[in-house]
Amino acid sequence: MTCFYGFSHIVFLESCFVSLTGIKDTIIADCRKSEVWKILILDPFTTKLLSSCCKMSDLMSEKITIVEDLYKSREPVLEMKAIYFMSPTAKCVDAFIADFKPKPKYKAAYVYFTDYCPDDLFNNMKLYCAKYIRVCKEINMSFMPQEAQVFTCDNPGAFRSIYSPKSSDKQKTLETLADQLVTLCATLDEYPGVRYKKENNTENAKILAELVDSKLEGHIFMCMFPLFHLQGKTQAQLLIVERGFDPVSPILHELTYQAMAYDLIDIQNDTYKYKSKDDLKDGCKTIHLQLAEDCMQQFSNNVEKLCKAEQDLAVGSDVDGVKVKDPMRTLLPVLLHPYSTHDKIRAVLLYIFSLNGTTDENLSKLIQYVKIEEEREFILNWKELGVPIITAPSSIFSRKQSRRDRSQEQTYNLSRWTPVIKDVMEDAVENKLDTREWPHQSECPAAWNGSGAVSARQKHKASAQDERRTGSRLIIFIIGGISYSEMRSAYEVTQAVKSCEVIIGSSHILTPTSLLDDIKGLSKGPMEPFTLEERSNA
Repeated sequence: MTCFYGFSHIVFLESCFVSLTGIKDTIIADCRKSEVWKILILDPFTTKLLSSCCKMSDLMSEKITIVEDLYKSREPVLEMKAIYFMSPTAKCVDAFIADFKPKPKYKAAYVYFTDYCPDDLFNNMKLYCAKYIRVCKEINMSFMPQEAQVFTCDNPGAFRSIYSPKSSDKQKTLETLADQLVTLCATLDEYPGVRYKKENNTENAKILAELVDSKLEGHIFMCMFPLFHLQGKTQAQLLIVERGFDPVSPILHELTYQAMAYDLIDIQNDTYKYKSKDDLKDGCKTIHLQLAEDCMQQFSNNVEKLCKAEQDLAVGSDVDGVKVKDPMRTLLPVLLHPYSTHDKIRAVLLYIFSLNGTTDENLSKLIQYVKIEEEREFILNWKELGVPIITAPSSIFSRKQSRRDRSQEQTYNLSRWTPVIKDVMEDAVENKLDTREWPHQSECPAAWNGSGAVSARQKHKASAQDERRTGSRLIIFIIGGISYSEMRSAYEVTQAVKSCEVIIGSSHILTPTSLLDDIKGLSKGPMEPFTLEERSNA
């Protein structure tokens, strides 16, 4: 018997910081004012958003009896009130108006937008539906909560829009991401100081930091951030970094359960497909045992030996701490073994990353070894992310990226690599980030140490004791996708520091396979511009 299991939310989602609180404080609170049973109408994006933090039983307890699709044909229910939770797009607003013009389908409408509704759309609603609208609010939540400390902008297409040399909508995509980050800050009641990682050959992080900072200023004047909430509150920090900052972490085989499952098992749309051996009477336990068994089978057959070579190339030393002097000797056994083409590509990339690039001649030989002459974009297109791939012979050197000393930390032999973003998190909490590498976008940069901060924008200064009690937040945004190992780092640092919560996000969550496909896709033609409207239709 073939069965399907919705994997992501059920397995890993514990809570989505304050998203459910925000919904309860607006939509649910308004529902409680009326004892009448209601219909909830959602677009595709808000359906995903609500399902990430609510169960049907939660809605039923608030007298919401039916959940409907905004775009589908629905029968009129004139005795019931309808709650519309939707994106502020022309398509959503047109669908809403169609429910009340020429004849109403419902007794009244309670309208909630995920973000600021443009004036022209709002005026159209007033023109045709004013007498039916009882409530119209913007709740500023155009991001997707994934886990307790992880969010995305639900926009995998942003990768190609930002990094493809043929893209025609980079600026528009960065604008959309900035809008979504601002709604995240509004939801968290944070007005963060913004910093970005300065790169020599890409400026996407700088541009996004400028956009976010400007929009934060604008939202203060629009009263999205009630200033009285911020008084005495430890100011958060928002750090923006590009995917090319650490190309190693998303390519390595990660051996934690969540990462292994998404890397080694064919999980499509967060759904695990498997063959049941019995009636599944043990439910979740049986499914996880089956999934773990599938992961271990893949690990034993292919991954275990591969991981040692990957770790040696990534870390630059073997399990005994002896430096890898000739990375080619580490790579060659991988190329000679009948691993999959994708696994060999990953190993070749780790070899190139370890040297900060290789010669054109050497790269051609590697491509022939892996037999990807017609698909060399898997490797060459990393240059679009600012990652050195081809360099002159005199320029090649072993990577000497400054890393934190972790020699005293306990690690497994096949999991010695630590994501670079974890170093950044720890340095930020300890106020050790170099301002030359991490410039402050804010005009008046704040001193910040994770347990208490002096606000760059607020005159009020709380006592050190008050600041420690209040705690602080560090928000990390990676342009171009986050890996599961980077997500895990946010939890590890939060657990170690206690007084600082680290929240990490990106345009989307990636796997090694999806990242390689995205890299190859950078050679394709431009995509259609992706806006909040297209996202709501996805």
